[in-house]
Amino acid sequence: MLKKILLIVFLATTLAHTSRGWVYPEHRDITLAAIQKLDSAHRALLNRLWALARTGYESRLDESVADMTQGEHPKYLDYAAFPAISGDHSTSAENLLFNVLHTDWILNVADITARLKTGLAGSTSKSERSGQLRDSDLRLLRADPEYVTRAGSNNVHFMLARPGVNTSAGAYFDSCSIEGCEINLIGTYKWFHASAIKKARRLSGETLTSEQRASLTLSALADEAFALHFLEDAFSAGHVAGVWGNAALRKGTHDYYDENGLEVTTWQGERLILTGDAYMRPEDAERAARTVMISLKQLLDAADQKSSPSVFSADPIVFTADTFNISKAIKMPFQQPDPAFRELTDALLMTTPVPGLASGLGEIPRFRSELGPFIGIAPAGRVSIISGAFGPSQLTAGMVPSLEVALHIGLGMDGVLNQSGDGLVFLDLGWRLDGASSIKLARDPSYNYFGSILAAVPSRDAFYTRLRLPFYVIPGDLFILGPLLLLVSPKAMNNVIATAGAGGLIPWQTGMITPIGRFQFILGREVGVCFYGSVDGADSFLIPYDIDGSTELALVSMRTTHFEFPVLEYRPVRTFSRRQSASLVLQISAGMDIPGKVTMLEPTNIGTIPLKTTWFVGFRLAFDWRYYYARKKQTSKVAH
Repeated sequence: MLKKILLIVFLATTLAHTSRGWVYPEHRDITLAAIQKLDSAHRALLNRLWALARTGYESRLDESVADMTQGEHPKYLDYAAFPAISGDHSTSAENLLFNVLHTDWILNVADITARLKTGLAGSTSKSERSGQLRDSDLRLLRADPEYVTRAGSNNVHFMLARPGVNTSAGAYFDSCSIEGCEINLIGTYKWFHASAIKKARRLSGETLTSEQRASLTLSALADEAFALHFLEDAFSAGHVAGVWGNAALRKGTHDYYDENGLEVTTWQGERLILTGDAYMRPEDAERAARTVMISLKQLLDAADQKSSPSVFSADPIVFTADTFNISKAIKMPFQQPDPAFRELTDALLMTTPVPGLASGLGEIPRFRSELGPFIGIAPAGRVSIISGAFGPSQLTAGMVPSLEVALHIGLGMDGVLNQSGDGLVFLDLGWRLDGASSIKLARDPSYNYFGSILAAVPSRDAFYTRLRLPFYVIPGDLFILGPLLLLVSPKAMNNVIATAGAGGLIPWQTGMITPIGRFQFILGREVGVCFYGSVDGADSFLIPYDIDGSTELALVSMRTTHFEFPVLEYRPVRTFSRRQSASLVLQISAGMDIPGKVTMLEPTNIGTIPLKTTWFVGFRLAFDWRYYYARKKQTSKVAH
């Protein structure tokens, strides 16, 4: 069993934990606003290019480059949707075009996110917003099977941190795209923007057939849309904080500043307060749109032979969209330096926020998500309402108080998609002490005067264990599905684990975020087993039995096995921390206590008394303290 548990923990760690930028409708709104800001000449040119790019794809691409009326159940996709699909729903510009033009699920994504936009607009509290994100993410998981795992193995959606306050803008921008540096938001934008401008220049400088011109135009627009996704992410607070540290630290810091905002300064000296993913305000969209508009104008000028550098003009014409796969890359690839292009992009990037400092003196506060291996303690108090004692005639219900403490080891994957998710895996090994039951040996009122001495279930203790593990369809199925899919289809395995963490294929175990905390139905996700009689030997009980019409007491010895199945769990609103997590957990559970082998101690001549299983409903209040293992801090290297 332990080997299987460790295997599932290993499988769970392979699940990519992503921190994406703006959600789909926010990306689309930014692009819509940027297109609207274009002057009439540039807007007319964009319309002409879009009309050319639609050639042969009129059944999928919207006639309007920016359809302001598009809502739920769209039949077409406009260009404003391209940056929203990039990165989160595609891994390269080439993959973006394939998904847009040749898949059916992408229209479902557009429909789901249109509903998300309406839901977020109508949300008046954090709990409502979390509920909208939860429902949307679950729908997206079904529509786009690779939604969670795509682009999750690197920091492509984040800005590199600055190593010091004296790092210049030019040095920072250069360091984000040099060969071998960690893949990042700025470098990825520059890569795809350069590819787009290169293709746009060929539109006006080459003799092309109508088919070649349409293909090249569509590819250039796809490259630019993919670039814009990351440029837009540069205005999301959680992505500006500067990435360093392990995945849990990056995720927690990202989530905290997205929700609570971050004061920043652009490289030009403008002071701003940014929010982040799913919390975008009109002023955030307006600010990002201004920079996106500049990028679009550079592309359009290149297509019109206006004030654009010749980028890689000696290279052969490439009529397909760029194939650089952001989900597989760890480092930025080689890009031929071009002084004119550097001047063009640096002027644009000066309008972006200055990222946070790397680890060390002056760093902004960092916060940890509940992600990664941990060790901790889990003390708890509980009250159980039992159906009776073990004797055949002991049918009176009563209460049993208990205290317990356990060593808590596991893997935190809380909130893989959002705070409604639960990928928590743990194993508890502990000790439990039960007080005497409120049930007496007989209904005679005089027995009450003897207190716990004549309790039907005396005070006893036990070693116990608790196991928690998400499941896909039925409890425990990851023990089989995990190893099998690891061998057959790792991508499918990641999707299964992500779906299990989000509440299962039928998402009936998804957490419900409310203003007072988080509620979750967890039947089958967690089980506790107590082994009574395992500490100091078998426990002794006085059991009533009938003999010749009178009731006598027999002294018996036995061990029992107690199974507990939590049904409903409540946790207060989570807080952010650096290395530790502490919270109260209230659980309502049900279960049974099954007698084992019975030994008759006194009298020995009446045969073994048949004992019965007792049933219970329990209320458990636990203190869940975890200390997360943290690897050595990672600091982004940027030239001064």
